[in-house]
Formats: sequence, C-alpha cells, structure tokens
Amino acid sequence: MNAPRRALVVIDVQNEYFTGHLPIEYPPVDASLRHIGLAMDAATAAGIPVVVVQHTSPAGAPVFRKGTPTWALHPEIARRPHDHWIEKHHPSAFKDTDFEAWIRARGIDTLTIVGYMTHNCDVSTVMQASHLGLKAELLADATGSLPYENSAGRASAEEIHRAFIVVLHSNFAAVATTAEWLAAVQAGQALPMDNVPMSNQRARATAAEHRLS
Repeated sequence: MNAPRRALVVIDVQNEYFTGHLPIEYPPVDASLRHIGLAMDAATAAGIPVVVVQHTSPAGAPVFRKGTPTWALHPEIARRPHDHWIEKHHPSAFKDTDFEAWIRARGIDTLTIVGYMTHNCDVSTVMQASHLGLKAELLADATGSLPYENSAGRASAEEIHRAFIVVLHSNFAAVATTAEWLAAVQAGQALPMDNVPMSNQRARATAAEHRLS
C-alpha cells in the first residue's frame, strides 16, 4: 500500500471558540488546542503541507465578523507556519474556495482534519472530501463541539462530539487520536477506517449483552 499523501487541514481555530460567543466545551478546548499544535508541528517536521482555514461571516453577523478580535486566528495557530490559507464563507472548506484545485495540483489524496467544530465545518469538509474521492482522517482529540438546544431537542457537547465521530468513522473518515496519527505519520501508513455493517453489528451485539446481563 502506498503511503498517504497527506495535508493537515486546520479548520477555524479562531478566538470565537475561546473568548467569543461559541466556547468549545468538549473535548476541553485547552486540550484540543494543544493537540492541534502538536499536529501542526509534526506535519511541518514531516513535510506535510499545512492548510489553515479561517471562517468569515456576512457583515452584521453576531460571530466571525472579519477584522474583529474573535475572528482572528488563535495565537497558537497564527504563530505557526502554514503552506496555504483559505478564507471560507460556508461550512465546507471546499465551497467557493481554491481548496480542491490546490490539493489536486499537489497530488494530495488524504486530508487530516483538526479544528472546529466537529459537527459543523469539520463534518462538512470530511463529507465533501469523501464525495470528491479523497480520503479523510479526523483527529478526535484535536476537534471539539458545543451544546445545542432548539425545537428538535437538546444535546450536550459530549453527546454531539461522540455521535459524530462514531458516525464518521463508520463510513467517511478514519477517526484517531493525535498520538495514533503521529505514529501513522512516522510509519508512513494510513489510518484504518471502519464500515457501516460492522459498526452496526457491534452495537447490536453490545445491546444484546446488556439485555442478558
């Protein structure tokens, strides 16, 4: 098997998620930020291109208003080198940007996704990568979610994050920890991904065991 031709995609690690209106709750944001920094440093050392993505909302929006302190990249991201910068206006890093063209021109076939939020811009980018025939990796401890409540119900940040990474690992991305990814990079190997039938069968078997216990 050929070694993956990776790019590390650092999505929306902006102050809005730290000191703004959308504080990341799970995993703890200080921990996920530390893992993002580790991944960026390892990618640079290994010659893996680093793509930094920054979200901008329309004028007058309550969050991610261009030029505001909370729109800015977190200092831990801003101080590190990157190979490409993308300003996006939609959840997916591909929508109305040069991202796909930039990837194709460099022969990249695997995107390693870190940043925020697991359930919004991360999943949108992973899904579109899958539809474009690219492989995706998601570092679960270098991403994060926040809680929601609306007319459909309520879910904690942990529930949202956990559900999304389980679903993604079943069909769309190889989900791993940063430590597991670092080992795979060092070995020049791809991360394994699961599949829908096996993920479902395990869940049913576990449920059956609980009913019998």
